Amino acid sequence: MKAFSGPISCLKLCALGALGTLGSLFSSFVVAQTQQGSAASSQLEEVVVTAQYREEKLQDTPIAISAFTSQSIEEQGAQVMSDILGSAPSVNFRPQSAAFGESVSASIRGFGQVDFDPAFEPGVGMYIDDVYYPRLTGANFDLLDVERVEVLRGPQGTLYGKDSEGGAIRFVSRKPTGDGPAYISGTYGSKDRLDLIAGFDFTLADHLTGRLSGTYKTQEGYVNVYSYGCVDPASGVPAGSGGLKCEQYSLGDVGYHGLRGLLRYNPTSNLDILFSADYIHDSHNNGAEVLLYGDNSNPNTYAPNGAGGIPLTSGFICGRWCNYTTLGNQAGSFIAGLIPPLQGYPMAATSGSQLDTFDAYDFALNADIGITDGVKAKWITGYRNWTNSYSIDGDLSPAQTQFGNNTLTDWFWSQELRLSVDFTPKLRTTIGGFYSDEKTTYYTLQDIRYVAVGVPGPVCAGPPFNGLPTPTCPVYPLQFLGNDPVKTTSKAAFGTLFYDLTDKLSLTGGARYSWDSKSYTYYRLSFDGTTPNPFLGALNGQEARFEGSRPDWHFSADYRFNPAVMTYVSWGTGYKAGGDSPRPFNTAQAIGFGPEKVNAYEIGVKTDLFDRTVRFNTAVFYNKLDDAQLVLLSCPQFGGPGPCALPQNAGDADVTGVEVEVFAKPVTGLQIDASASYMHWDWKCVDPQVVPVAVPGAVGCSSDSAVINQLSETPLGFTKEQGHLGAQYQIPLGGTGTLTPRFDVTYLGPQVGSNTAPAPGSPSAVYGQLGGYTLLNASLRWRNPKGDLEVALEGENLTNHYYFYSKFDLTGAGAGTITGSPGRPLQWALTMKKTF
Repeated sequence: MKAFSGPISCLKLCALGALGTLGSLFSSFVVAQTQQGSAASSQLEEVVVTAQYREEKLQDTPIAISAFTSQSIEEQGAQVMSDILGSAPSVNFRPQSAAFGESVSASIRGFGQVDFDPAFEPGVGMYIDDVYYPRLTGANFDLLDVERVEVLRGPQGTLYGKDSEGGAIRFVSRKPTGDGPAYISGTYGSKDRLDLIAGFDFTLADHLTGRLSGTYKTQEGYVNVYSYGCVDPASGVPAGSGGLKCEQYSLGDVGYHGLRGLLRYNPTSNLDILFSADYIHDSHNNGAEVLLYGDNSNPNTYAPNGAGGIPLTSGFICGRWCNYTTLGNQAGSFIAGLIPPLQGYPMAATSGSQLDTFDAYDFALNADIGITDGVKAKWITGYRNWTNSYSIDGDLSPAQTQFGNNTLTDWFWSQELRLSVDFTPKLRTTIGGFYSDEKTTYYTLQDIRYVAVGVPGPVCAGPPFNGLPTPTCPVYPLQFLGNDPVKTTSKAAFGTLFYDLTDKLSLTGGARYSWDSKSYTYYRLSFDGTTPNPFLGALNGQEARFEGSRPDWHFSADYRFNPAVMTYVSWGTGYKAGGDSPRPFNTAQAIGFGPEKVNAYEIGVKTDLFDRTVRFNTAVFYNKLDDAQLVLLSCPQFGGPGPCALPQNAGDADVTGVEVEVFAKPVTGLQIDASASYMHWDWKCVDPQVVPVAVPGAVGCSSDSAVINQLSETPLGFTKEQGHLGAQYQIPLGGTGTLTPRFDVTYLGPQVGSNTAPAPGSPSAVYGQLGGYTLLNASLRWRNPKGDLEVALEGENLTNHYYFYSKFDLTGAGAGTITGSPGRPLQWALTMKKTF
């Protein structure tokens, strides 16, 4: 890895010149094409977005935007946000491993968050009908009755309520009109998949309309959980309640129920009030996971077998589609190593459930008020409340390294007010204010038995260890209750000025000022619920606070060469608030971390070519990041041996990239859509305090390669390259309708498995890295001549590729485990939909 400092690289300067030249070439080329005419008989539809407070064409908006309409979402067979966002360049949006419950990993252009804990801010702004959604938990929204999904890349703090350094994702619901489409859809597929979805408009009175939609989805899982004692009776491990072939249940199943209702009052063009309410009940077994590596010789983690136990090894690996999860640890007496007085310390039994349950209800009120012809106000009030409960066996085996029960309860209230003023036809502004208040309570029961410290030689040898020298000595057991309230408050004032300097040249400038505060109170109790934990008791009742404020700004200029070609440049800033360590395992780890800040530079070209039968959009960007937030899983520099999950500001980096999107209808009936992106992360300097091994003489933010090379080449969640290609062809069938075959190929590049660089040949290097993968989906859709009845046969992962969408490496923390979440194998589905 190379670290260097200096001016903007030749790559960025060349990109600016190349895109400017490209715009000029396109301009002359398109004029010639317009003069000659086009042989194609169909044109691309205009896509309307509301990214800048009003309806405007996608190609007129000087922002890198991917827009997915309800039609394109249906054509790709997408069910949840992660299904469709993989088609957007520079966007990483994936479900997390089961250890993180019902959460996702979300980043745009390398900036976002992979840890669901409420101590962090996401970095990617997620909005449902302009109401900010503050957490990664529950963020993989079902695409029920969606009108459009917009992905805005780059900092967007001057446009929306919450600052977002990476970008924003906007979910826009289908509004009721009184005579809008009603539909019912049913799907049956692999693993007894059953989806029932319906939606309809209704009228209650003059100018008062509503819309109601609902969904019911179930499907069996695809990773089986077996009882190890049943499979291998000779092991002596107690057998669970296994059924046929010792199978207990399956992971990765679906059990989702959702209901959405909207009421709209629209008496005049100057008043439009929309009230919405959502309810979600999502209950299923844990996400699909398998054990990829296991090695822990701490005798306190042994799988019980009545004869001294069995150490955790990779012998507990079940296979590609199964594991040996046990829902709890047995009672025992702690076998001490480094601290002999703890010999025989009692460890209580723990147990839980395989169910992951998410319940949520949300309310929102959006009011658009026309005060005069040139002055409009928008009022946005939102309230969200959710609870996520789940239990996790950290080693997916009968070993007893770690087990935990978790329940997160969150309520969030936000208020946003915008005022838009058109001074003249060429000059307008929008100013606004945002306020949010949130409280998340994170209850957890943790049974962590792997706490150990490395020692040279057979220090821990002796009868308690079966006479064998071990590479680590047990330190202490960690059995505690946490019930941590996390309170977050955000306030902001922002404004944007839009000025059409000429008919071709427009300028946009925006500013924002944010105030953020967060408090985190630690409770570390014994299992009786009242006594402070003997090993973490110093933390009990301690409160940590973060408070900060920050100005941000954005400027862009766009120039339209002709009706078919527009280019823009932009320069702006963004930030992600700091916070406090959510998982301290000693008082030295109960420390805060500061904000993460970015300066973003971008140039882009948007075109409609060949008489609007080919749309080509591209952007090149350069982001300068300061004080990157990383979570450390190994931190002996902060409190000695034991577990660690400590967030800190690691250093500064440059992130460069290029994005391309193409949409084409070259001939009647044929439609092609494609996207691709490439990004490069370059650490400029790293804080020596966050790396595992001290480097003599390294201070401040060091550019010493001995410091920088201790971190992974990129942070977690960063994908260098990704791409998508979709194509469909509508075949006329005369009086019987149309038949449309479609295929989609999606490639998502590899990701690192931890923020610390793994040693070559280590388990982390061999098993912990998340490989890239390519998925092929296809569908065959028939529509009747009226277009109100359709039948679709869909196939996903047609090559039956075995891949992982997430991995969780805890070798650095001392657990000795690496787990992976495999994606679904080949599956099919048949859908029938009737529109009224």
